[in-house]
Amino acid sequence: ETDRWFMKDKIVVGIDAGSSAIKISLYDGETFENSLSPSSWNPKEQAAGLLETVLAGQGHTQAAYIVGTGYGRLNLPFVTKAMTEITCHARGAGYLLPEARTVIDIGGQDAKAIRVDDCGKVQDFIMNDKCAAGTGRFLQVMANALGLDVADIGSIEADAGGQVCTINSMCTVFAESEVIGLVNRGVSREAIIAALYTSIANRVAVMAAAIQPLAPVAFTGGVAQNRALRLQLEARLGLPVITSAQAIFAGSIGAALYAWDAAR
Repeated sequence: ETDRWFMKDKIVVGIDAGSSAIKISLYDGETFENSLSPSSWNPKEQAAGLLETVLAGQGHTQAAYIVGTGYGRLNLPFVTKAMTEITCHARGAGYLLPEARTVIDIGGQDAKAIRVDDCGKVQDFIMNDKCAAGTGRFLQVMANALGLDVADIGSIEADAGGQVCTINSMCTVFAESEVIGLVNRGVSREAIIAALYTSIANRVAVMAAAIQPLAPVAFTGGVAQNRALRLQLEARLGLPVITSAQAIFAGSIGAALYAWDAAR
């Protein structure tokens, strides 16, 4: 109660500057206001502009504290503090899904698995940021090979329908060639998409095995709302996988929570 009085009418901000989207979470100690914008060629100006717009929309001209995280966090000179993705994603996932003991985040350029305790603190983690395999970028390239926008993939039912195929390559370039070859052979898009989900889930599950994941698993990131991919992850991990409608904002929400702690 004392903290609320001290921070009355003040607001803090978490910014997750990802490779594919800028996510911003405003927090007043009780509620979040989340906003997202696809990343542009100048993330610094884009994040600053989005922040100004979101603050103005809530009747504020400045924030009491700003924590930046994500791929481009070091390119945001206006933040009060920069923090790692692992720390912020764990905190945000713990807020959204407090029962989770493992977090799997599939971002635009990386995939990460984080084991957390019952307070949302990091116990162990592993991150794939050297290769596009198992990331949103991988899915985007495969969507293009299918003549689709990546946003449309989730709306197409992933069903082999009797046509069973596999994507074997661990390299995005070679996997793209496999997809083009399957298309030219007349394999249905639904069967190819099913194979893509299996491929991504296999790669993420192998990565996550290194930290000995515990149930339940929180699925966050830009593709977390893709039910077919979530079910594939569940099958490959052998653990229940849960998500939240706000899962894409896990990083910015976690950053905002740390900002609130620092500003008190």
